[in-house]
Amino acid sequence: MNTTTSFRDLHNGPGAFVMPNPWDIGSARMLAAMGFPALATTSAGMAFSMGLREGQASDAAVLDHCREIVGATALPVSADLEYGLGHSPESAAETIRVASETGLAGCSLEDFTGDPNNPIYEFDHAVDRIAAASEAARALTGDFVLTARAEALQYGSTDVDDIIRRLQAFEAAGADVLYAPDLHDLDLIQLVCSSVSKPVNVVMGLPGATFTISELSDAGVRRISVGAALARTAYGAFVNAAREIIDQGSFTYSHTAIGFAEIEALLPE
Repeated sequence: MNTTTSFRDLHNGPGAFVMPNPWDIGSARMLAAMGFPALATTSAGMAFSMGLREGQASDAAVLDHCREIVGATALPVSADLEYGLGHSPESAAETIRVASETGLAGCSLEDFTGDPNNPIYEFDHAVDRIAAASEAARALTGDFVLTARAEALQYGSTDVDDIIRRLQAFEAAGADVLYAPDLHDLDLIQLVCSSVSKPVNVVMGLPGATFTISELSDAGVRRISVGAALARTAYGAFVNAAREIIDQGSFTYSHTAIGFAEIEALLPE
């Protein structure tokens, strides 16, 4: 079975599977060794590893990063491609074609414009982008799982009805998986899942409430990602250790550092 077919099959349940987000080759290989069935890139974690803020990496750098993560393991990989290679429906379609050439099993496209002053695409334009991306995905010789993201909750909106309307429209436009970050209530998660018929991705690890895999599965979730949470956790330990050295002149952070043997056990010989 090829990775794209196995990736789609993971969404068929029962229950939810976890698709963690590595930020480099080493973290991808460790996660694969721990038994996760699929991986996803993280735009923020990738940017941090390059010494950049989120959204500052070039298209070429993003695609190179996708190739690295795809090549790091035998697992299927979905990419966080933000709004893609441009803002038009045509650029959304081109994003899918270019992404597929990297070996990705799928990707997500957002209705976030990249402009914090005008963050969300107008409804019809957002739907047209997903429709064009879906058409491009179906035209590929191999399978490709398209995830459509409704981002408004991350940018100050509290209009859940609009989020659901967008997800329903994205589903009708051909998206395979639906995703609205910042759902911090199990009842709301269940409402979103029951409002669409395609699999729903929920992200855990953002500030706010977190839930177990079992709780999310019971709510109807079929895929769980963690975004930049693992990268932020790693960088948090790193920064706190460095601050201890600077501020206290001590090195007690080393007591909780993972050992060489444990790290190497998760890496190929």
